[in-house]
Amino acid sequence: MISILVAAGVGLSVTLLGTPIAIRAFRLWGWGQRIREDGPHTHFEKMGTPTMGGTVMLVGLVFGYVASRFTFGGFSTTGVSLVLAAIGFGLVGFLDDFIKVRHRRSLGLSKAQKFLGTALVSVVFAVMVVHVAGHTGTTTDVSFIRDTGIRLGFLFYAWAFVILTASSNAVNLTDGLDGLASGSSIMVLAAYVFIGFWQFRHACGVPVLHACYSVQGRAMLDAAVVAAAMMGAATGFLWWNAAPARIFMGDTGALALGGLFGALAITTNTELLLVILCGLFVIETASVILQVISFRGFHRRIFRMSPIHHHFELAGWPEFTVIVRFWIVAGLCVGMGLGLYYADFIARGGLG
Repeated sequence: MISILVAAGVGLSVTLLGTPIAIRAFRLWGWGQRIREDGPHTHFEKMGTPTMGGTVMLVGLVFGYVASRFTFGGFSTTGVSLVLAAIGFGLVGFLDDFIKVRHRRSLGLSKAQKFLGTALVSVVFAVMVVHVAGHTGTTTDVSFIRDTGIRLGFLFYAWAFVILTASSNAVNLTDGLDGLASGSSIMVLAAYVFIGFWQFRHACGVPVLHACYSVQGRAMLDAAVVAAAMMGAATGFLWWNAAPARIFMGDTGALALGGLFGALAITTNTELLLVILCGLFVIETASVILQVISFRGFHRRIFRMSPIHHHFELAGWPEFTVIVRFWIVAGLCVGMGLGLYYADFIARGGLG
């Protein structure tokens, strides 16, 4: 438990103290945010706000994980794989952001380039947790709260790509208002701190109870440590990212957070539970999909603008009201997911 607190504390300290330095440096380097021309008019005042703040979160993640594991018990392949997944997706986002600020436009990498980048990171991560990490309990089957028994075999690598890419894009779409994505992500990461630590405490040594988890306890503790380090880093970043934001995370932070969500879901065998825990991000993504289908198929828009948080802005809601109410939705989704997770444990005879 102390190792988790150390990871969260170091991650928090790095971003809380380091983000102001990044803000000054990014302003000096001209790393300013580009704004969509078709977006709400209130967003044009944000033009030029430093972006790519996700780099600070990634530094906080690395420092938090290293400090915790260097002090308490050393490193594991599972933990390193999770950190590398976040860094890999963050690197793809960084390249996207850098192209935007370098060429002063709102479009960065092409869809094909993003596809190849995220596919490479996803497959490397899947290989590491299944083959390199050894018998950690990470299954190649489809999982909900536990292994469902639906065998994927070689298709698991495609499944891993779908999960990590979908979650990273979902966070990226949600990152449109000051603090919305970072605040919501903190709740999801807190859930995975709980899930990782819970599985660590209830790993099957001798499987006498159906409630135990067929995982390696050390691997799940490392998953909790990584989630805690990123949670602390995101919390420190939110201090400066809250409305009115002094810095944006950019695709660097959004893709790193979403990629880590997917990686944690695979590692803890909670892939389909992620859909519930990330309910807000799913709603945001669904609003974009529905808008595209409606406009291309019927030449009509369902929402005034997508993602859906912009719809409520254009409907007259103040930005901060949208943010807080969406945080509430995110919290309810996380609460529902954890409730289902614990209900499964109790139903199988667990006593806590």
